[in-house]
Amino acid sequence: MSDYVIVTDSTCDLPYSFVNEHGVVIQPLEYTDGKETFEDGPSTDLKKFYENMREGIQYMTNASNPEGITKTYRSILEQGKDILHLGFSSGLSSSFNNSCIVADDLRSEYPDRKIITIDSLAASMGQGLLVYYACKKKEEGATIDELADWLRENVLHACHQFTVDDLKYLMRGGRVSKVSWLLGTLINIKPVLHVDDEGHLIPVAKVRGRKKSLTTLVDNMEQTMGSMKDQNEIILISHCDCYEDAKFVGDLITERFGFTNIVYNYINTVIGSHSGPGTVALFFLGDKR
Repeated sequence: MSDYVIVTDSTCDLPYSFVNEHGVVIQPLEYTDGKETFEDGPSTDLKKFYENMREGIQYMTNASNPEGITKTYRSILEQGKDILHLGFSSGLSSSFNNSCIVADDLRSEYPDRKIITIDSLAASMGQGLLVYYACKKKEEGATIDELADWLRENVLHACHQFTVDDLKYLMRGGRVSKVSWLLGTLINIKPVLHVDDEGHLIPVAKVRGRKKSLTTLVDNMEQTMGSMKDQNEIILISHCDCYEDAKFVGDLITERFGFTNIVYNYINTVIGSHSGPGTVALFFLGDKR
């Protein structure tokens, strides 16, 4: 049985301590302030990044490019190892498509190696949740094909619930209209969104007030978790520089469901630049998204 490496994108938002411990290879995406371009990665000061956004700096983002993916893949293939790449949602980025193109190009060059690309249809720690379980399956002895089959069967069980604190970032990205932004800001509307079965961001509720929006994340979790409650070994919560709000959600989950294995981490620059400071996102396994 050939050894293989799990590759994913910097958008997975898993702590780098976990990534390093389990030998996951991260493919970085890029962001720019209009003057310089940076790689999203472990050296990024995310607190400073969100402080800059609050001060008015607008960031733009780039998908992972074929040249960078090729370099990553070659470094693994040259070691005689196979690749399973669990990619950032194709509904949100061209990164996954780029990885498929590179994989197709390299298969003929490395005919003895396997390169499997799987669309996570997920973002942030939703993608990270799938990577977490993928690492567990691999370390339990799953072959690359067995793991690929498991991921394809379970991608749509990775549930996302998130809310933003300021509608202007969604407005800039075309997620809400300028009128909705102005009216929503005026009456303190906080949207609750999720990632659907096609990997797109979809609004699911509009509530008034920050605390209500955070509570709604947990209410929606209760509705979608269903029969998979007992299969949740871990709950993941990511945030855009608002740990106290993320902890409020985690504490409510512990109180309501009894889960105590909850991991918190920052949302990366690529996703955070579109959702904005104050975003809180919740991830778990459920019957449906």
